[in-house]
Amino acid sequence: MNALSASPLPFASRMASLRPSAIREILKTTESPDVISFAGGLPAAEFFPCEEIRAAADAVLQSDGPGALQYGITEGYGPLREWAAGHLRETVGLEVPPSQILITHGSQQGLDLLGKVLIDPGDTVIVESPAYLGALQAFQAYQANVVGIPADEEGLRADLLAETLAQVGPRPKFLYLIPNFQNPTGTSMSVRRRREIARLAREHDLLVVEDDPYGRLRYSGEESPALGALPDAGDWAYLGTASKILAPGLRVAWLATSHRGLYEKLVTGKQSCDLHTSTLNQRIVWQAVSQTAWLDSHIRRIRQAYGARRDAMLRTLEMHLPKGAHWTHPDGGLFLWVTLPGAVDTIELLRQAGSCKVAFVPGAPFWVGNVPKNTLRLNFSHAAEPLIEEGIARLGLLVARS
Repeated sequence: MNALSASPLPFASRMASLRPSAIREILKTTESPDVISFAGGLPAAEFFPCEEIRAAADAVLQSDGPGALQYGITEGYGPLREWAAGHLRETVGLEVPPSQILITHGSQQGLDLLGKVLIDPGDTVIVESPAYLGALQAFQAYQANVVGIPADEEGLRADLLAETLAQVGPRPKFLYLIPNFQNPTGTSMSVRRRREIARLAREHDLLVVEDDPYGRLRYSGEESPALGALPDAGDWAYLGTASKILAPGLRVAWLATSHRGLYEKLVTGKQSCDLHTSTLNQRIVWQAVSQTAWLDSHIRRIRQAYGARRDAMLRTLEMHLPKGAHWTHPDGGLFLWVTLPGAVDTIELLRQAGSCKVAFVPGAPFWVGNVPKNTLRLNFSHAAEPLIEEGIARLGLLVARS
């Protein structure tokens, strides 16, 4: 049989909602080495702790190589789960035992597992709008009815959440949020707003799913507790990751929840998916993060560099974008969000971006419901400051031509 056969196959009906991204196809045209890209959500590779990861791998293999290369339990490596429990308590105030922490193959798998065990076709999931595209894709894969609620400078609007909860039919399956340095906007939810949303969720018996991949990457402002750590909190699930503090290629993350029944279903769902996250990678991550003094120093170094890159981008946007444009001023994370004058279509702008050798992500795919055409997301962590300055100058020229 022809290895490239195009004969029809009876794909699952849910695949109808999963289509290749038109934005990604356009971005392929901006991949040449002379293009300055602010498109990907990429950490800066020059800060990956390669020597420390090598040393951690050596230590793991020397201390128990056969164990590190063997199958493991689905829940994850015990010492890493214990570390995660302490980490959550110290950084965001969550009190959760290691027995309710699941080690996942990246946070994206955690989102997929939540969809797998909670969403039936047609079930409602509430998100902030704009929302993280990977989460939207994960939930839509299970044929969710995704309802977007607008946000302001304090985060998802609690008044509109209350209105939505009063109007929707069956109880939504969960509320999905990125309260710290949200992707794509970079905004953070105020403590006051967190309290309002936690109280509303508890009153409506609504599970809160808090995704916190960027929480340790704060460059200004004060730390905030997780929603699940607040006195008014009901049931919650929380996703954290080693991708932003160590390296994304390790694909090690953790999913914690207050709900024992949910945890058991998540473990069962993961068993049928991949049995367990890489035993070797889990032990390498544990070996690295358990060196507390080194980890704190490493995170400070990342914060200093990314904070300077954020400042360079904010400063250069002021110089080069036209009157009427405005953008967020994130206290951390990897992204900021630009709104251009109303007549500018950023998808069309990206089609023209090759001429100016600059790339970004148009905002349209992140919106749920009403889709403004004049927004875009910029990543500031990946490019060094001189490239940021040159790239934003190119973006300004591109916008001026549109």
